[in-house]
Amino acid sequence: MAIVASLLIALAVAVLTLGPATPAPGGMAHFDKVAHVVAFAAVAAPLAWRYPRSWGAVALAGLAYGGAIEWVQPFTGRSAEWGDLLADGIGALAGALLGARAGRARAKPLPRADRSCR
Repeated sequence: MAIVASLLIALAVAVLTLGPATPAPGGMAHFDKVAHVVAFAAVAAPLAWRYPRSWGAVALAGLAYGGAIEWVQPFTGRSAEWGDLLADGIGALAGALLGARAGRARAKPLPRADRSCR
């Protein structure tokens, strides 16, 4: 299920980043970069949650996906930006770390009650 979630989120990110640009909400400086961080964190988190030991590979895959999008953008009438790629990488790393932490917490067995006190 985590793989499907990440793939669906990645598809939504592709549609939003390769389609026509939409203006940022009024008065919000750097909204574009914040959106990139959040989007790529959302792509990475489910995979890292499912595969917490592979969080580094998940983060690198997210960065590579961001690079691929930045490479394709000029062919769709948008501009590629190094700042966007940096934001993608920061988001992928943050999502991978948070997802892995949650995945490790999920995988830990609950402590058993001490029965020696009876």
